[in-house]
Amino acid sequence: MPARPSPPSSTDASRARMVDIARAAKVSTATVDRVLNKRARVRDATAHRVLKAASALDYLPETGLLAALAPEPLRLSFLLPAGTNPFLRMLSDMVGYSQEHWAPFNVKCRAEFIESFNPHELAAALLRRGRRCDGIAMMALEHPAVREAVATLADRGVPVITLISDLADSRRVAYIGLDNRAAGRTAGYLIGRFMRARAAKVALIAGSLSYSAHEEREAGFLHVMGEMFEHLQVVGLREGHDDAEKNYRQTCALLEQHPALGGIYNIGGASDGVARALKEAGREHQVVFIGHGLTPDTRALLIDGSMDAVITQSPQITLMNCVRIFTNLRDRREALAGVESTRSQVIFRENLP
Repeated sequence: MPARPSPPSSTDASRARMVDIARAAKVSTATVDRVLNKRARVRDATAHRVLKAASALDYLPETGLLAALAPEPLRLSFLLPAGTNPFLRMLSDMVGYSQEHWAPFNVKCRAEFIESFNPHELAAALLRRGRRCDGIAMMALEHPAVREAVATLADRGVPVITLISDLADSRRVAYIGLDNRAAGRTAGYLIGRFMRARAAKVALIAGSLSYSAHEEREAGFLHVMGEMFEHLQVVGLREGHDDAEKNYRQTCALLEQHPALGGIYNIGGASDGVARALKEAGREHQVVFIGHGLTPDTRALLIDGSMDAVITQSPQITLMNCVRIFTNLRDRREALAGVESTRSQVIFRENLP
């Protein structure tokens, strides 16, 4: 004679089921499943009714209820140009290892590198990431395709912040970065003062004038040269695409073409390439060299005297400002509430932090 199945235990019999929660909340069991297992979005009022019923029936312990009631974290993406720019690499690393700092804001951040100086790739990345995240921060390229992608995301309710370099006449919600015209003027003033009254030539190396930041820095630099240092001759601008090897070749060409070169302003990144060319030519302590972004590389160049000054901004404050803006928008506050203004710092060997 086959064994009779065991009767359900008192614990099994008393435990609430999804159908009981559905009946109490006056919804379908499918809705209960979606809410409890977070399988799909459900209206807030409905979700709270389901969770309240589950709690009343002791289906969820208090800790489980709190976890279920917690809103999903904001998914934030940082789009940065690929390459050998140490400052951007440092910014990306900070996005990754600073997750504990974002915990009070209930956000998840990730960085993604895209092909540098390609506006169509940047526009495609914006639209691609915009389908999977709640906010995007990017280093903008001036181009209609990028501007159109930002407008498309704005229509979808996905806010975009521009970092380091802005995008004119766009629907981005904020710009976080230096006053780049002032940064260029500062670099020009430093080179002019370091070189004193001697007549000489000075050169500029940019990442790309597709970045409005680099264009504005060049304009500020040239204005100061014209206003205060007419005895210095600016011999033109070359683009190094923030690549150490390209900056090295551009600097070698400048030194060969202009033996009397007395100063270099690296508007973009990868200053290590410029310094390598100066060292190989034995000119590292003769040519005044100003650049951007305090990183381990530029720090070492300041210490050995290859660079004279670095104009920089805090990457930590840059990232925190972005997170704060996105959470302000989520919580229906003014976008810039509590956001620090970006301050430039001029770092010399003697005041290295």
